[in-house]
Amino acid sequence: MSTTAEGFRPVDGVAAPAKSGRWIDDWRPEDPVFWENTGARIARRNLVFSIFSEHIGFSIWSLWSVIVLFLGPKYHIDPAGKFLLTTVPTLTGATLRLPYTFAVAKFGGRNWTIVSAVMLLVPLAVTAVILKPGVSYTTLLITAAIAGVGGGNFASSMANINTFYPDRFKGRALGLNAGGGNLGVAAVQLVGLLVLATAGKEHPRLILAIYLPLIVLSVLGAVLFMDNISSARNDTHAMRDVARDGHTWVMSLLYIGTFGSFIGFGFAFGQVLQVQFKADFSTPIKAAYLTFLGPLVGSLIRPVGGILADRLGGARVTFANFVAMAASAGLVLAASLAKSLPLFLVGFLLLFAFTGIGNGSTYKMIPAIFRAKAVLAGDPDVDAANREARRLSGALIGLAGAIGAFGGVLVNLAFRESFLTYKTGNGAYIVFIAFYALCFVVTWAVYLRPSPRRLPGI
Repeated sequence: MSTTAEGFRPVDGVAAPAKSGRWIDDWRPEDPVFWENTGARIARRNLVFSIFSEHIGFSIWSLWSVIVLFLGPKYHIDPAGKFLLTTVPTLTGATLRLPYTFAVAKFGGRNWTIVSAVMLLVPLAVTAVILKPGVSYTTLLITAAIAGVGGGNFASSMANINTFYPDRFKGRALGLNAGGGNLGVAAVQLVGLLVLATAGKEHPRLILAIYLPLIVLSVLGAVLFMDNISSARNDTHAMRDVARDGHTWVMSLLYIGTFGSFIGFGFAFGQVLQVQFKADFSTPIKAAYLTFLGPLVGSLIRPVGGILADRLGGARVTFANFVAMAASAGLVLAASLAKSLPLFLVGFLLLFAFTGIGNGSTYKMIPAIFRAKAVLAGDPDVDAANREARRLSGALIGLAGAIGAFGGVLVNLAFRESFLTYKTGNGAYIVFIAFYALCFVVTWAVYLRPSPRRLPGI
């Protein structure tokens, strides 16, 4: 049944109570009176349960970064094969991000949160059935790919929360939503550490048992406490318009370097430690003690990128951040060549930290680009220009988010090829240095280089 906000009907501009269903027809977040009396409370409630659901989605997406630590000699899988097992869920999740973005307006944010959360039960069930010595590698690959359904949750969750908040609060809300979701990568690795430390590497199904009730709770939370907004619409024209804009592909490249690196390193870090420093990490639990630290640092520091971008400008922060990422990758390479584990860990943790900062700063650049284009074009209608900027920014965030996630695939493939060819990750580290150098050169050339065509205020 369709209703106004949380079963409220507007009376003299303020919502009054009425019993009804979970669809909201009257949603006016930009109206200060509506927001103060009704909207803020509803938006906060939806944000809380959206973060929880997205967090669990990220954990399931990252599940195989932990499962591979349990695949001992009985499974007969070499390091290159394990890197491929962490690559396929990344690919599935990246591919699903675009359709998940459109699903919110098509089916309703609450409804799609329920569906996408229920779908997380599938990889848990399949993994529980097939995970045993003697299973074929092809079966493991297919099962790992199914876990990628959790990767799409980020896109639908961000699209949903975007509809609930007024422009003045979207940055903070979306930042909390994204950061809470990203923490799911560290959380599942902590769960893996707990299982390894208590039950041992023969019991990976305990991880699945821990996440089963959490998924059920996320479904119940969406059923009982979330809402659909009737006014949410898919703007296919906006997606078409941004696809024709050169800045879309520049920002997608930069997002590959930031979020793609974060999710790729998050999936690969445990394997890299075990293969690169076999003597120090002779058992999976030794690697698991450190694996979660990188994603944890990258997730927690993400808001710093947005704050710095607000103060210093998104392009400046992004440029400096890619310089720092290249330097950190150089430190990792030097540590690898010197076989220095402490230096290696420092370099990788710095890389994770800068991926988080870069996630925040690149997200801040996207709406600034379209506002700056309106200023440069001399558009006299400021309100119309802002509306157009919001329309295009939303589409670009969805598209760049999907493309950026493919960076995680490239990271894992780079590690796989490097260990196959050189028996170390050195080849991959050189590729990362070169890519980050490309990113800071592109950032400077497009957004910082003195030019009459340079966009102001990026």
